[in-house]
Amino acid sequence: MTGAGPRITAVDTYDIRFPTSRELDGSDAMNPDPDYSAAYVVLRTDAADGHEGHGFTFTIGRGNDVQVAAVEALRPHLVGRPADALCADPGTLARDLTGDSQLRWLGPEKGVMHMAIGAVVNAAWDLAAKRAGKPLWKFLADAEPEWLVSQVDFRYIADVLSAEDALGLLRRGRGGRGEREALLRADGYPGYTTSPGWLGHSDEKLTRLAREAVADGFTQIKLKVGADLADDVRRMRAARAAVGPGIRIAVDANQRWNIGEAVEWTRALAEFDPYWIEEPTSPDDILGHAEIRRAVAPVRVATGEHVQNRIVFKQLLQAGAVDVLQIDAARVGGVNENLAILLLAAAFGVPVCPHAGGVGLCELVQHLSMFDYVALTGTTENRVIEYVDHLHEHFTDPVVVRGGRYAAPDAPGFSATMRPESIAEFTYPGGSFWAADAAVAAAAAEEAAV
Repeated sequence: MTGAGPRITAVDTYDIRFPTSRELDGSDAMNPDPDYSAAYVVLRTDAADGHEGHGFTFTIGRGNDVQVAAVEALRPHLVGRPADALCADPGTLARDLTGDSQLRWLGPEKGVMHMAIGAVVNAAWDLAAKRAGKPLWKFLADAEPEWLVSQVDFRYIADVLSAEDALGLLRRGRGGRGEREALLRADGYPGYTTSPGWLGHSDEKLTRLAREAVADGFTQIKLKVGADLADDVRRMRAARAAVGPGIRIAVDANQRWNIGEAVEWTRALAEFDPYWIEEPTSPDDILGHAEIRRAVAPVRVATGEHVQNRIVFKQLLQAGAVDVLQIDAARVGGVNENLAILLLAAAFGVPVCPHAGGVGLCELVQHLSMFDYVALTGTTENRVIEYVDHLHEHFTDPVVVRGGRYAAPDAPGFSATMRPESIAEFTYPGGSFWAADAAVAAAAAEEAAV
């Protein structure tokens, strides 16, 4: 690689896991015992400013080691790369990573390898925004439309969104940008909370947390469904009684059903006025989502957190299969591909309500929604960011939610930097928490054997 100046000198990876399954936080019909985890990467440079690029992809426990190995496989594309060129054009890195033919064979552009690419590309954007001294949402919103278009890979989506189309959307989005930025800073961005609705919660806990959510200013909550219909009817009845008729209740099946089941189940819950049914079936079943959408209207259909790339999102939109599109900051190939997906949604006029929760997903995705509002669609109507109230304390720039709304981050970067003490404690298996946990388990096993 040519060019003077600072370079990427190291790519550090960490397998970080939190024992959330022990309290059933994150539990749903398809994933009853998740340990929220992050395959975490740090890009280090020899620049005098000392800035690092932090990124990660989210998993739910076992398999995080596979994801870390995938991130490490990308190291040859990174070490020695000029930092100035990387920050000036993250799209080149994204194209190099997705274009590595031997690694591409494992996808292409999907699965573990694509998620690893997303972690690394997000780390590059974190570094670029830090070096620019701006939070990522503003870094994107201040960028020239022509530069943003250069960051998007239009291969496979040009039949519905050309570079010229995207440029037109972004140029129109600049109108009123200053006023919207001021409103965002003053009022924040609307959120909704899933915290009351985990499947492992008792009815009493669901009711208490639902009431607390309304008191905290949220106008939408979400319940996990799909394990048992009678239980879901009872829980929806309790939730509706707790929040009253004016609060939206979304429901999330986490891919549990066949098409016929999805229709039957959603209709059975219709008396409680569900706002949307999320992931009713396989995220790859585009025509199935379209069929469900036709059958359950006016209940909306939402999906996207497990959609693997911009091409599947394109087809969901083409097929009229979704009312609500849900991006995930760490599922696809990073910021560049999420820019493509946001542009596709804007072109089709479909609102984006991101998936969050997990480990750090709230921290990341807020930036993408705020950019979308300030510099692309110019609206928050029927748009909300998911919020889950756990694990934020492990980040140096955690989300701030007031009155049910996300406050705009001010710190430079992508809000992805995890506290060093959290990395030391929860790195698996040698971190202090997991080492102590293993010692307790070994002692218990030894005592049981006596």
